[in-house]
Amino acid sequence: QVQLVESGGGLVQAGGSLRLSCTASGSVFSINTMSWYRQFPGNSRELVAIINSGGSTNYGDSVKGRFRISRDNAKNTVYLQMNSLKPEDTAVYYCNAFVAMNYWGQGTQVTVSS
Repeated sequence: QVQLVESGGGLVQAGGSLRLSCTASGSVFSINTMSWYRQFPGNSRELVAIINSGGSTNYGDSVKGRFRISRDNAKNTVYLQMNSLKPEDTAVYYCNAFVAMNYWGQGTQVTVSS
C-alpha cells in the first residue's frame, strides 16, 4: 500500500509560478515511477509529467519548457515546478505512483487567473 499527500496548489495570476509537492508513505521502497496528472472538469486525467527512480523524465506537450518534475528519494517526495502558468493550466492536479497498480493522491486545485 502507498499513500500520497499533495500540497502547494492555489490561485495565481497568469505568468506566475507554483510548486506542487507530493509525499509518499507506506511501501515506498517499491515505487519506481511517480508522475503528475491533471483533470479538467468533465474530462479524463491527462499526464503532465513523469519521473522514474533514475531521474529520467517526460512531459506532456502542453507543459514542455514550462513545468519541471523532480524527485527527492530521501524524502519520498516528488515536486512539480510550474512556471509561466496559463489560464488553461487551471485543473485539479493529482500525484500518481505505480506499484503493480495505480495509487493516487487526493488532488490539489490549481487556478490561474487571466
